[in-house]
Amino acid sequence: MSGKSETPEAAGTVADAYRGNWVDRIAPAFSRPYLRLSRADRPIGTWLLLLPCWWGISLAAASTGGFVWHDLWLAVGCAMGAFLMRGAGCTWNDITDRKIDASVARTRSRPIPSGQVSVKQALGWMAIQSLVALAILLSFNLPAIILGFISLGPVAIYPFAKRFTWWPQIFLGIAFNWGALLGWVAHSGSLGWPTVALYLSGLVWTLFYDTIYAHQDKEDDALIGVKSTARLFGDDSAKWLGGFLMGTVALMTAAVMGALLPDAPPLRLVLALIAPWAMGWHMLWQMRQLDIDDPDICLKLFRANRDTGLIAALFLAAGAIV
Repeated sequence: MSGKSETPEAAGTVADAYRGNWVDRIAPAFSRPYLRLSRADRPIGTWLLLLPCWWGISLAAASTGGFVWHDLWLAVGCAMGAFLMRGAGCTWNDITDRKIDASVARTRSRPIPSGQVSVKQALGWMAIQSLVALAILLSFNLPAIILGFISLGPVAIYPFAKRFTWWPQIFLGIAFNWGALLGWVAHSGSLGWPTVALYLSGLVWTLFYDTIYAHQDKEDDALIGVKSTARLFGDDSAKWLGGFLMGTVALMTAAVMGALLPDAPPLRLVLALIAPWAMGWHMLWQMRQLDIDDPDICLKLFRANRDTGLIAALFLAAGAIV
């Protein structure tokens, strides 16, 4: 034995995936490149797409007297749909970014630039995931189905945003938080301004966590001309992140108050208002840990946003239960 470890490209793994993830360990060999295209070895993206869905369902339920049994299917259906549509979106992203990914150290081990999957195969895999997700969406009410189709626009545009704007994270936020609108409408059948405030709180939260994420690649991005808020803010990132924190908390607080006042029971209102407050404290903890020049810390904190969004989801759900 030579004692040399394989590079991610040679091993077929992806550089920024969890070590020892289930795809690398137990998935059938033929399926691994496709599951890696879907980021199944990196579940954080599914969580970040799913949690706004659960926010929307829970706050809508709290505003209409509490959960009903159908909400259980909505929560499960959104979870399956988030996994599938995140997979389809990431596959589309890898197709459009294959040349950029080949030039960035963190991403050159992805299935397309490393030669594990062809573009034609990736397109077929994207279609399969999208069709299964469509079958789930069709079980929701008509307004939610319409919103689901509209969401395809931002998903299609996002991979190109970093080529023409310093704010590609806005396009990611538009796409990733659409579930707040869809989840609310799937429960209630209609939109209102509190729904929009909840959606915007998620969008600003995305600016927070994806700016942290983008600091991993800022040097490679500068070399190849890719734009991001991390490059735009530079050493002033902490000030901007603080603003995003306050915006997230303020907008979610407005959403809760708009949805529940004046008729909600006091305990329901208090539990729901804890959601943005606790979420904000978790974001503040991230800022205190952040070192924008340490890619490992940036990745760790980006992944920690699963807990950030889950904290809010749990308190909003608690408010709908009482």
